Amino acid sequence: MKKIKNYIKGVFEVYCREFKLILHDQGLILFLTFLPLAYPVIYSLIYNPELVKDVPMVVIDSDRTSLTRELVRELDACDQVRVIGYAADLPEARKAMDNHDCFSILEIPTGFTKTVGRGETGAAALYCDMSLLLRYRGFLVASTNVMQEMGGELLSKDINNIAPLVSTISTGDLMPINNVSLGNIRNGFDSFIMPGVLILILQQCIILALGMAGGARHERAAVVGYNPHNNSNSVIGTMIGKALCYFTILALPIIFLVHYVPLIFSFPMAGNVLEELAFLTPMVLASMGVGFVFQAFVTERESVFVSWVVTSIFFLLVSGLIWPRYDMPSVWKFLSGLCPATWGVEGFVKMNSNGAGLWQVKEEYEMLWILAAGWWVAAWCIQRWVVLPAAGQRSSRKSKINDKALSQSVIDK
Repeated sequence: MKKIKNYIKGVFEVYCREFKLILHDQGLILFLTFLPLAYPVIYSLIYNPELVKDVPMVVIDSDRTSLTRELVRELDACDQVRVIGYAADLPEARKAMDNHDCFSILEIPTGFTKTVGRGETGAAALYCDMSLLLRYRGFLVASTNVMQEMGGELLSKDINNIAPLVSTISTGDLMPINNVSLGNIRNGFDSFIMPGVLILILQQCIILALGMAGGARHERAAVVGYNPHNNSNSVIGTMIGKALCYFTILALPIIFLVHYVPLIFSFPMAGNVLEELAFLTPMVLASMGVGFVFQAFVTERESVFVSWVVTSIFFLLVSGLIWPRYDMPSVWKFLSGLCPATWGVEGFVKMNSNGAGLWQVKEEYEMLWILAAGWWVAAWCIQRWVVLPAAGQRSSRKSKINDKALSQSVIDK
């Protein structure tokens, strides 16, 4: 019992000293509190609102027929487009776009109606301002829907001309299709990507905060009166004490990320919050293990900011958000499987957007626990044979330098 009490006491002392380091270090406070609270809001505001409506368009109608006028009316009736007028030629339309009076130009060539009347494909050019991809998406969806609808109407007219009695056999759509996007009812880009980005932000904050702490405990010891080693008698006890400290600080930011950010920006919230927090627990542990490993490569706090840029791109690439994992080569798929956020993104999106329960993300949940165990074993090895010996060598060098300076001052006196 005495050994157990001493072990718990050592873990608690590490826990308290780690708190002291964090409270006196503005960089750590930034990574652990400000970034998890501010970054999701900033990223969400970039694509808010998710859908754009009535974006101005200018039309160049060189054909001037009833069919082209109907095409323009159909486009103007769409939610995404508002036709503000006609232009005589392309330079005039481009002048309107340069002045930001419109963000798209539809050019209908001469002979468009005759080409369609011969049963051939009529081509119309659509020019878009690419400064905002949401506008481009709206123009593309509206023009595609209108073209398909008008093409279907023209095809049905041709069929009726060939076989007039066909219209008496059936009326209406024989196979009506109702498109419902599960998990993203509004088809918004923000609702699609932000639930996954929230998990990536959480992982990055944890890894980089632990990395910065590894450099800060050596650089700022004289300023905060912090023991550079901050170790208990056990390496794993030291890691547990620090992990509990970070868990305590990150509790509120994690709840904010998981529940309040989707609530503020009306993201999908089909899952159970408690189950989502239970699912993210092994991901947080695995991210801490990566952070402990990362301490072996961080000797200065400033180097963390360079790592932020490099690793953010890599983790986003392998997360499956912009590059599906099933389409990755074997090497990239293996690397993505080693990242806690990869499985965290897959499971969290299923739970938060599609309402999956914890038992329905069993594969992702088990992989996160396996990664947590694997990264903690690797972290123990790194801390035991790399980080602690390096810290001891730096400490001995500093003591030798101080002794040498002290002896020199005595000689001078």
